[in-house]
Amino acid sequence: MKNKILVVATHPDDETLGCGGTILRHRANKDDVYWLIVTETTEAGGFSPHKVITREKEIALVSKAYGFIKVIRLGIPTTEVDQVPMKELVRKMSVVMNEVKPHTVYLPFNFDVHSDHRSIFDAAYSCTKNFRFPFLRRILMMETLSETEFSPAVKECGFIPNFFVDISSFMQKKLDIMKVYKSEMGKHPFPRNLNNIKAQAHFRGASAGCQYAESFMLLKEIG
Repeated sequence: MKNKILVVATHPDDETLGCGGTILRHRANKDDVYWLIVTETTEAGGFSPHKVITREKEIALVSKAYGFIKVIRLGIPTTEVDQVPMKELVRKMSVVMNEVKPHTVYLPFNFDVHSDHRSIFDAAYSCTKNFRFPFLRRILMMETLSETEFSPAVKECGFIPNFFVDISSFMQKKLDIMKVYKSEMGKHPFPRNLNNIKAQAHFRGASAGCQYAESFMLLKEIG
């Protein structure tokens, strides 16, 4: 039986930064991967028509590149996640969980500096109780460049990876997909650029005994 994978991206590009190579590996293994995009870029939210159209094109190209089974969009305006009651966020996440019935779910890190990431982690993690969602067997938090490394520098908030995925065979395609998000990229020392993405994977590969790796914090696995 195929595994069903749900990737929770607070913003488009989080999926590629956090687990793009892992998604490609899942697809190579014939797993069904679903992409949940929480936020939406809209003109009402202050974005130009050009930006809105560009973002839609990016999402379409990225979805095609990964071969997602389905892209699910909650449509919450970007920067307004904190204005949605947690009860409503949990309800929305619960609907998605019961629709997809994932075996594995990838979540944002619970101490990412972006408050939207933290809110979405809280809402999604509320929907991982095994007595309500018995299909869920593995829960992981992603390391998202430009968010995770800026968490408070105290031990309680540190990202301490304990699960690594060898993405050596998929590194170049991850970089190619990230190139789609032109407006999200910048020159060093801005975190989101191809050199930094590759360097992070190279560093994590050293911990995993391979050329390139993505790292995660495994919160639960039921064998």
